Amino acid sequence: MELSALATLEQHLLNQLTTPPTEVRRLFHGRGRCWPGLEQLTVDWLSGQVLVSLFKEPDEAFLTALTGQLTALTNTPVWQKSGAVSLLLQHRDRPGAPMDVLWGEHQEYQQVVENGLAFKLDLGRKQNNGLFLDMRLGRDWVKRHGEGKRVLNLFAYTCGFSVAAIAGGATHVVNLDMAKSALSRGRENHHLNQHDLSQVSFLGHELFKSWGKVRKLGPYDLIIIDPPSFQKGSFALTKDYQKILRRLPELLTEQGQVLACVNDPAVSSRFLIDGMAAEAPELTFVERLENPPEFRDIEPEGGLKVLRFTRDQAHGQAYGEAQ
Repeated sequence: MELSALATLEQHLLNQLTTPPTEVRRLFHGRGRCWPGLEQLTVDWLSGQVLVSLFKEPDEAFLTALTGQLTALTNTPVWQKSGAVSLLLQHRDRPGAPMDVLWGEHQEYQQVVENGLAFKLDLGRKQNNGLFLDMRLGRDWVKRHGEGKRVLNLFAYTCGFSVAAIAGGATHVVNLDMAKSALSRGRENHHLNQHDLSQVSFLGHELFKSWGKVRKLGPYDLIIIDPPSFQKGSFALTKDYQKILRRLPELLTEQGQVLACVNDPAVSSRFLIDGMAAEAPELTFVERLENPPEFRDIEPEGGLKVLRFTRDQAHGQAYGEAQ
């Protein structure tokens, strides 16, 4: 990271905060590599809490200058009119991802709104706060296309896709994640939106040991796969994704769809397209969903990839006849 780039960050934040977001949003996305010298820095607006995240430990001179600049920002008229209540600096590269409070009062839990839906975030307790903001348009797609569908949400985390699906009229969502604490937050998120939990299932299991249970609760009109790049002892993206893809045909309805996601800059869309063709040729690639404009990346394949597949009509007919 470069000291000379901090002036660019300051001007960008002043521009963004002149008209602050009405919902949760990323204000600055250095990781898209469109801002030379700021590649390891992001800034998020979390309903008045402004979270600056460092993904790599900078040298002492940069950190001192950054802290001073951010503190000075809180004295500007733009900041004071923005409605901001705190300014936080998280060191994502340090053990435990500690949080510094640079200004204001830190609220450990924060309720935010995205696309009209409420979510509860953790700020300062964990590395990730509970909602990946680059998936905003993916959740919006599910909300707009969820009506009447039975949905399987794999690697559900805090159930953002599930909340969107139920809000969009899905009949039932099955959430699977081995982290039971994340699923508990998912229940809270549904409660925040006054959803009927009889329409939602939460399976705190390791996926590859649970295919029988997942199959029993199907078939599904929509399957969402949003895995981590690596989860120690349970999932390695480039090695294990194919094991999921080959199971999809037996889990889907005749006209079922799949949203398959990858958020590893080193893994391209072609990985999923070719993998689906090899493991589940019944499914045809349709489109890649757009990423939010605030997540612009210098290399389009470097950001989040959300690909939609549908069951091929010919295969779908054969599937229906076999049932």
